[in-house]
Amino acid sequence: MTVVALSIAGLIGRFGYFGVFGMVFVESFGVPAPGETAIIGGATVAGAGGLNVFVVALVAFLAAVTGDSLGYLIGRTGGRGLVLRYGRYLRLTPRRLDRVEQFMARRGPLMVVVARFVEGLRQLNGVVAGVTRMPFARFVVCNAIGAALWVGIWSSAGYFAGNHLPAINAAIHRYQNYAIALAVVLVAAYAVRHALRRRARRRATQAL
Repeated sequence: MTVVALSIAGLIGRFGYFGVFGMVFVESFGVPAPGETAIIGGATVAGAGGLNVFVVALVAFLAAVTGDSLGYLIGRTGGRGLVLRYGRYLRLTPRRLDRVEQFMARRGPLMVVVARFVEGLRQLNGVVAGVTRMPFARFVVCNAIGAALWVGIWSSAGYFAGNHLPAINAAIHRYQNYAIALAVVLVAAYAVRHALRRRARRRATQAL
């Protein structure tokens, strides 16, 4: 394991499930915290017999969902001005927020699920959803799906991989950009196809 993962595992060994919950929770509403590493560390401690891996996963899932929901509330009530005021500490510029908002407006549910796996987006997922006023019920469902997948993958990796985790983590991040690029291409292709169909229908209507 890396030095960071070892130190996080040491903290979790001391604070147990509360340590996992706290780090995942604060990360989920925008605070830079090692939530992903906390899940891995908790699962690693569980693999050594110190915790129950299923409880680690459940605690992390609840922390992710409630933390993102708090982020949603902050974005919904504080609005764009509040996000930009404090977003500079997370390198969230107005231009970058514009791009995220535009994508959220077009593919909000998909982004809520996928953002959980992308560093930077994960921390701002709920806040941006609140700013763009995505319906809360839809956000909660998509957020729960993303959180379940994210927690399931990393808790399983931490529990079963042990000392092989750095190599697995490196491989996942190596191919993450390719997966994101493929998703963007698919979304763009769908958008072009939809635009062409709409144009064809418009022309057919005008011809009548």
